[in-house]
Amino acid sequence: MSTVRFILITTLLCATLSLQADALEREIFLNAIRYFDEKAYDKALPLLQKVAQKGNKGAMYRLAYLYENGLGTPKNLEKATYWYKKAAQNYAYTTQTEGAKAIYSHRFAKRLKAQLTPYSTRAAGLAALAKVDTRTPETKRLFDDLTSGRFFGLTPYKANYLLPVSYATRKYLRQPSTYKSYAIADAILDDTYHRIYYENYDKQTEVEFQFSLKKNLTYNLFGMGEYITAAYTQHCFWQLYSESGPFRETNYMPEIFVTIPTDAATDTATGLKATKWGFIHQSNGQEGYRSRSWNRLYVQGMFQWSNLFLSARVWYRLPEEDKSDDYYRGYVDVNHNGIPDPEDRLIDPNSESDKDDNPDILDYMGYGDIAFSYLWGEHQFDGLLRYNFHKGGKDRGAVQLDWSYPFFHSHTTFWYLKFFNGYGESLIDYNRHVTKASFGFSFSRGIFQ
Repeated sequence: MSTVRFILITTLLCATLSLQADALEREIFLNAIRYFDEKAYDKALPLLQKVAQKGNKGAMYRLAYLYENGLGTPKNLEKATYWYKKAAQNYAYTTQTEGAKAIYSHRFAKRLKAQLTPYSTRAAGLAALAKVDTRTPETKRLFDDLTSGRFFGLTPYKANYLLPVSYATRKYLRQPSTYKSYAIADAILDDTYHRIYYENYDKQTEVEFQFSLKKNLTYNLFGMGEYITAAYTQHCFWQLYSESGPFRETNYMPEIFVTIPTDAATDTATGLKATKWGFIHQSNGQEGYRSRSWNRLYVQGMFQWSNLFLSARVWYRLPEEDKSDDYYRGYVDVNHNGIPDPEDRLIDPNSESDKDDNPDILDYMGYGDIAFSYLWGEHQFDGLLRYNFHKGGKDRGAVQLDWSYPFFHSHTTFWYLKFFNGYGESLIDYNRHVTKASFGFSFSRGIFQ
């Protein structure tokens, strides 16, 4: 009996010491990150050395960065190379990065509370960095830029750009502000009913811009190394060169998703770094006949092979009830008084407001897309491919090609060139073929689009 008691006491003591050691390591790592962010590199260096020796990949990468740039220590490229290689040996997320073992041993409520600390979302960025192969200078530079943002915890998501010159090969259609009367037999009553007529915008050249931000909300909440992220993207088309300079279209895309890293074996065998599961809403904020919106659930695989990044995404559109055929043809009761039409062709938009704005959008957008990014020196080449697989009886798709290059060696501003051909350039024109070339500047680079 005394032997059993001794074994139990020894086991409990070892477990207690292990938890204390994990907690101490986590505290050291968080202090190191705090010093690093404050640029107190001489204080961060010894702490990073301690936890890097224990396998913390986030610490390894930061330690290599200090040696490479001579921050808090004399520059030593040999040591920098050693720690970069150590960090890239195994791309899987490690529990040591955020002391997840210690956190996950608590109840869910305590784990959730731990997500609210200032360094929790920072740790998610470091974990993402540890997942990606940063052995080449191009990938190392890119991901260091992507994870160093400190603007309310917000970092770039997709590319942020301003394109002052965006030229389409033909004019866009628009709905005039004043409706023209459309007589149906003798049924017009005090100009109550009108049919929408479309005209062309004055210019084929416009300004296009996009801003896109994300914020990591939690990291390792469920013990899978996962992180939950909220994102927002806004894409605007501005007819600046037309009379009065109206905004032709604005698309709003709030999104929430969870990213789950793959295990080391899958990563090594296939290059699959992580899977992403999310919900995205897209709308143009309009009402009545110009309203466009849809909601999707999606799953996305994110791959990397050296400097080539590829993402493959499939989505499921959440169903909505269709509006009437007359609504899509443009017959509108302007005064919303619901007076019936003898030919049953006039409708009240209020009765249609909660129904589907674009029931055939999958015929043009398909069920997924493939995106890629390739880094070549300081150049970045991006592409997007979409195809509907003969949905709706016709073959439709889209291709987009982008190029960016630092603006006079800037790390935050880039020359940006974009070419688009196909359907779905914007929601208002999802069913209209557009060929367009744009040139301007980007202020961040996206990856894994």
